Amino acid sequence: MSDRETVVNITVNGQPVEAQPGEWVIAAAERAGVYIPHFCYHPRMSSVGMCRMCIVDIDAGRGPALQPSCMVEVSEGMVVDTTSEQTRKAQDGVLEFLLLNHPLDCPVCDKGGECPLQDQTMAYGPGESRFIEEKRHFEKPIPVNSLVYLDRERCILCDRCTRFADEVAGDPLITFQDRGDQTQVNTFPDLPFSSYFSGNTVQICPVGALTAVPYRFKARPWDLTEVESTYPNPMGDRVVVQASRDQVLRYQGVDSDAVNWGWLTDKDRFSFEATASELRLGSPLIRGTPLGRPDPGGSELVETSWRQALTLAADAIRGAVEDKGPQSVAVLGGARLTNEDQYAWARLVKGVIGTDNVDAQLDDGLPADVVLGLPRATINRSCTPGGTVILMAPDPKEEQGTLYLRLRHAVVNDGVQLIELTPRATGLSHLAAHRLHHRPAEAAAVAAALVGGDIDAGPDGEIGGVPGDALAAAAAALADRADKPITVIVGRPSLAETDGPTVDAVAELARFAKLLAAGGRPGIAFLPALHRGNVLGALDMGLAPGLLPGRVSLDDGGSALAQLWGAVPAAPGADARGILKAAANGHIDVLVLLGADPLGDFPDQDLANAALEAVGTIIASDLFLNPSSARAHIVFPAAGFGERQGTHTNMEGRVTRERQIVTSPGTARADWAIATELARMLGADFGFGSPEDVWEEITRVAPSHRDVSQEAIDAAADGAVVADSSIAFSPPEGPTSVPHVDAYSLRLVSTRRMYDRGTLFQHVPSLAKLAPNAVLALNPYDFDRVGVDSGTEVQVISNVGELDMPVVADPGVPRGTAAFGYNHPDLDVRALIDNDSVVTDLRIQT
Repeated sequence: MSDRETVVNITVNGQPVEAQPGEWVIAAAERAGVYIPHFCYHPRMSSVGMCRMCIVDIDAGRGPALQPSCMVEVSEGMVVDTTSEQTRKAQDGVLEFLLLNHPLDCPVCDKGGECPLQDQTMAYGPGESRFIEEKRHFEKPIPVNSLVYLDRERCILCDRCTRFADEVAGDPLITFQDRGDQTQVNTFPDLPFSSYFSGNTVQICPVGALTAVPYRFKARPWDLTEVESTYPNPMGDRVVVQASRDQVLRYQGVDSDAVNWGWLTDKDRFSFEATASELRLGSPLIRGTPLGRPDPGGSELVETSWRQALTLAADAIRGAVEDKGPQSVAVLGGARLTNEDQYAWARLVKGVIGTDNVDAQLDDGLPADVVLGLPRATINRSCTPGGTVILMAPDPKEEQGTLYLRLRHAVVNDGVQLIELTPRATGLSHLAAHRLHHRPAEAAAVAAALVGGDIDAGPDGEIGGVPGDALAAAAAALADRADKPITVIVGRPSLAETDGPTVDAVAELARFAKLLAAGGRPGIAFLPALHRGNVLGALDMGLAPGLLPGRVSLDDGGSALAQLWGAVPAAPGADARGILKAAANGHIDVLVLLGADPLGDFPDQDLANAALEAVGTIIASDLFLNPSSARAHIVFPAAGFGERQGTHTNMEGRVTRERQIVTSPGTARADWAIATELARMLGADFGFGSPEDVWEEITRVAPSHRDVSQEAIDAAADGAVVADSSIAFSPPEGPTSVPHVDAYSLRLVSTRRMYDRGTLFQHVPSLAKLAPNAVLALNPYDFDRVGVDSGTEVQVISNVGELDMPVVADPGVPRGTAAFGYNHPDLDVRALIDNDSVVTDLRIQT
């Protein structure tokens, strides 16, 4: 189509405006700089014309008439007048009706000062009310759930919250009830608004009807200072951080077209409570006597000065290197840091100390060449209308909530075809065009059949537990849309299996991607759905074995970087599992934990415990004491989100700003400053005086980041995407050998839940109680096979341990599979995971 055919010419208030075909009048006017007042309209949801506030004069060729601008599409030659006398009188009348029963308690309303109803009444409404009768009164507040309260008499029935719950979140748990002047928003009996996204309804509510419990009556808008920042999760959600009296009080979503569209999960939105926790670390700690004297064998952590803590850390590192060499020092973690923090630690560890034993992933991610060596998709590409998404990752609703919202919208509204290639159902299963729920650890065989086109089903008519006819239908559907973009969302689908089966499946899809690219088609791109916050930035900055900053390998970029750093490791080091094994065997003298908790988070709890027992010196940099840092010999208090400056890299490689708004508790410091000072004590001067200095060096030494200057990041509304990489994906030489499952066992799949016992989550009072207890979920078919009933307390046995727990029915769990969540507050699945096997098998007995 020509440009002329893709533009609709209209006139708004006498000025020519170029609109888009199918665009609402209100949206076209807003793009042209003309604001039309409204309450119910929201650009990310359907238009319903509920409030009638956006009524304006519209002439589509039959003469001017008052029409709701959120319900009228633009047409060629249309004339819109938003300032006519008829328009003003209509808006005045709408506001007068809305205020008939709306309480005029703005001084005590939590929305006062940032209320659209308040603002529009002043700008467009009557100067006084003619209504003198008693207004309606309702009981208040009504808990919609534990995080959101409803003041019913303030509700203007705009339908925003109910539309969000239904259309955006897919959780239609709140709706209009009753009729006439008794119409109200309410939940269904015995069914609360148990959504991971309920806090968004508070943000989009145009009046003070819905309020967030953690923020309720905490501050007034004019008391708040705010900065736009990036929340440190894998999506890199854009947020506004608001604070008062040097304390963070609220996170609000920013409508970033490339990322989160203004939405946030409740877990992220209300996590601000952790920043002000009384348990935050504010002073360095060392093993010592009650008088503060160092004592490596002491049973207590006592406060000390920064000088003494840094001196002890430097002495321990120096002694380990002199005694056993650089490889006796290892680092775990770093995904919670900014890019600048990660680079400073990478330079310290690899350039000064000389060890390559570094891993930001705790055996729950994917190899670096899988993440960095495959063509990277953007979130927008994944949601291309008419495209295909192959989901080969954990449930995005549980792990990457705003990605789930974007994918859901793409499937429901934009015709995206979703193919699930997962070991169990996800929050998107009911929307998937094809559900290929395979047996754990058998994804590669299903992926090969999906893209190979040759469905050679086994004797049971299935491949990897997927029926042959379902697989054939999915393969045909994929081939039919091969001329549209295909995105593979890849992650660790189960923590009860190694990464080998997933890498094998990726290799099959990568081969198919080359065939598509050779044929001139859009091909396949991959979107890594890893769990930890800034783990993609950690890989970019070299916090992985065999990697250097800038997505280059140690072999390819070592000589160039050695000129600036002075030295680089001589050979690739160990990953997290290798580090802990070396530590358990006495080969690691100093272990540095950068926001990492191996005891609470590493899949092999026994190995983590043995490693920490054997290490001579543990150095931790963290916000809180966790099970691992509580056993450290030296603990540095670190600055957290909202307390530091820097940048963040999200799953698509998008680099955006993370900004400071409050000071850190006590004397806590940013990690780049800790690493820089520690390097100085070891004889190296980085010359860093600010995060900006660190980033300037990154753009000089990291090939992939040379064009990503601070100015480039700030110039684009949504930051800058880093796409270059010299890392190449190396397919495995042979497929992972998956043991055959016997007729008496169930194969274990374990994935994370949104709410769990994570360190940060435990320090958010409003959320901590929402973490569910553990249950074992089976397909209803398997209950007769194993001889138990749903709800029964059973004994679950694996090769390495056993646990007692209730068993429940879940049709989303395939036959022959048992699902048990990871990191529950009551029972620990790690007691069952066989880390010496590719996948874990279970048996059940009453």
